[in-house]
Amino acid sequence: MAKVMVGLSGGVDSAVAAALLVEQGHEVVAGYMKNWINEEGLPGDCPWEQDIEDARAVAKTLGIEFRVIDLIGAYRARIVDYLIDGYRAGITPNPDVWCNREMKFGVFLDYALAQGFELVATGHYVRKRTLSDGTAVILRGADPNKDQSYFLSLLTPHQARHGLFPSGEMLKPQVRETARRFGLAVAEKKDSQGICFLGQVKMSDFLRHYLPDSVGEIVDTTGRVMGEHRGLHLYTIGQRKGHGVASPREGMAYVVVGKNHAKNQLVIGWDRVDSPGLYAQHCVIGSISSLAGPLESRQRVDAQPRYRSRAESATVQPRDGGKLDLVFRNPQRAIAPGQICAFYDGGQLLGGGVFEEILDRE
Repeated sequence: MAKVMVGLSGGVDSAVAAALLVEQGHEVVAGYMKNWINEEGLPGDCPWEQDIEDARAVAKTLGIEFRVIDLIGAYRARIVDYLIDGYRAGITPNPDVWCNREMKFGVFLDYALAQGFELVATGHYVRKRTLSDGTAVILRGADPNKDQSYFLSLLTPHQARHGLFPSGEMLKPQVRETARRFGLAVAEKKDSQGICFLGQVKMSDFLRHYLPDSVGEIVDTTGRVMGEHRGLHLYTIGQRKGHGVASPREGMAYVVVGKNHAKNQLVIGWDRVDSPGLYAQHCVIGSISSLAGPLESRQRVDAQPRYRSRAESATVQPRDGGKLDLVFRNPQRAIAPGQICAFYDGGQLLGGGVFEEILDRE
């Protein structure tokens, strides 16, 4: 049996993870990561106080110690500033993936190890296998509709070795039923998006609080002026709604296909495979993390460019600066710098990286 600190978020998944570990006989302590409390007073609700109470109630039911761990400073430095700086630089950052690397399996793991714990458990829907040499293998979660391995694609081997994911072996209905079996108060609690200000606080309100509007033209792919935008950082490649340009007829939709930062222009086009700028096949990936050994030669992988997209066949090849050339077999829609690409071999997570350059756009 191991000494385990569970990241208890106030939700049902982490609560069941804690319950299963207690049932298995591990020495379990629950830690709530206090990351963000919306001190700036942004529009919307940040339910951190309720989450703490829910987490505390779960710990009490399970008879385990409960700690509130203040990580607000680290969260601002590693996640909030990263998000703001990314949008300011014109990229589309993914705070969920970085939060796992920098917070849950970063400062929180460091805290746990320093306190004498061997493992950190979370409610992620992923599965872990440990090989005879101690290498941790991360597999997609048992529930294909809830699999969250994409969000762990930037973990290091060290972080993966110290991770534990009991809920990932179950389907979501089984998790709910297990929570009822243990009498946990969060058994019927709705799932959250994980990061407070991306849930109850709108991203546009968050960005507007830190980045001033910078009004410019909306143009089509021929350069014709179609409208006015409020700031390029408020829009993402592939966005269909919210850009303010009405579609001329049923079945035809305008989407964001590019950003001209030099002219402060937002470029829109038709939501079609042949729309210039919307699809891409050849990309440069940086900030590489590898869980199954370094990618040192040309090889085929299954590459997943977004959480809710399918993993697609692709080829990766090392290039200078520790980066990778990634070529998808088929062009992919709405890839943007800053997004995360996860690499798989079937159901095994190999690692991932960040889209840095899009070398072709059809």
